[in-house]
This record gives sequence, C-alpha cells and structure tokens, in this order.
Amino acid sequence: MQFDPAELDPQLAYKLMASLVVPRPIGWTSTIDANGKDNLAPFSFFMMITSTPPHIALSIGARDGEEKDTLRNIRATGELVINTVSAALGPQMAITAAEWPQEIDEFDASNLTAVPSEVVQPRRVAEAPANLECVVRQVVPVGGMPYGAHLVIAEVVRIHIRDDLLIANNRIDLQRLDALGRLTGDWYCSTADQYEIHRPKID
Repeated sequence: MQFDPAELDPQLAYKLMASLVVPRPIGWTSTIDANGKDNLAPFSFFMMITSTPPHIALSIGARDGEEKDTLRNIRATGELVINTVSAALGPQMAITAAEWPQEIDEFDASNLTAVPSEVVQPRRVAEAPANLECVVRQVVPVGGMPYGAHLVIAEVVRIHIRDDLLIANNRIDLQRLDALGRLTGDWYCSTADQYEIHRPKID
C-alpha cells in the first residue's frame, strides 16, 4: 500500500503518521496565562533537539481551528515546564489530556501538586520524576489552519531530577524513571523493558 498525503483525509493522515512514528515521548507541559492561572496538558509531538545548550521542540496543533490554551499561554509569557510522565502517572496524565473548559485547572482536576519553579513562572508537577524549566526561543507556524501546528522551540534553563534516579556518572536509572511513551489512540508503552543494541565500530 502507498498513500499520497496530499490526497488523504486529514484524520487518516494523522492516524497513519501517529501510528508509524512511535513510540513518542510525552511533553507534559505546564504553562500559565497572563493572569497567572495554571494549565497542564500532554503533547506527544515532542523531542530534544540540542544538548548544549539544551533545547526541546514541542508541536502544538489547533483544536477546532482555534489555538490551544498552551500555545496562547506560551505566547503570553514565553515560558513553559516539561514534566516527565512516569507509567504510574499515566492515568493522571490522561485526565489532563481531556478537553477541559478554559476556567478548569488541570492540576486540580487530576489531583496533582503544583510547585514553584526556580527560574520560570509556570509551576512544576511535584509528582513527576523530572522537570525541565524552559524559555521559549522561537514559535514557528507549520502548515495551514485548521490542521496546521505551531512548533515551539525552547531552551532548557533548569533541570530537576528526583534524587533516587541519579546513578554513577550522573546517569539516569531508566528502570526507576519508567517513562511513558505514546503509541496511538489510547495505547502507550513504558521503558520498563530495556535492552542494548550495539553499533558496530568501523575502523
């Protein structure tokens, strides 16, 4: 089978791409609006793009042709926090993914604890095993409405890691981190099963 994306129904294009580009890390993003109100939402179109200085990229699509609260908040403050989703936090992450009215605080709806950040204004998820405080460097529109998105490129300015996750040489214990990955639909995977595949050394 082969498909021409230009001829596909947008929903089918989304389903195909979201099923093939897997597993995806989840950027559980906390922001605040211009009045200081918290917002928390997960995005699986998320990645690391540099390490020195560290930058992440987050793609935020539209909802019914309108910008999501997360993007509006990012435009208003220029800041965000990425909170790592562990497998144990999966059910609460799913609650924050619901289409809540703008006046609802997703921290309260999901029974999560919002704690102050060190550098940025948005608060962190206290229960998350790690948090990345970020300052936005670019917001790039990609594609057209209503199915386009905005690519948010942000610099990580503070890293928080739960003490028990650090092992020798400042490495992360991935078993304890137990990060959740997005597959498609309501399907997810964890990093509990891990194994090595060695790259060949070319002389």
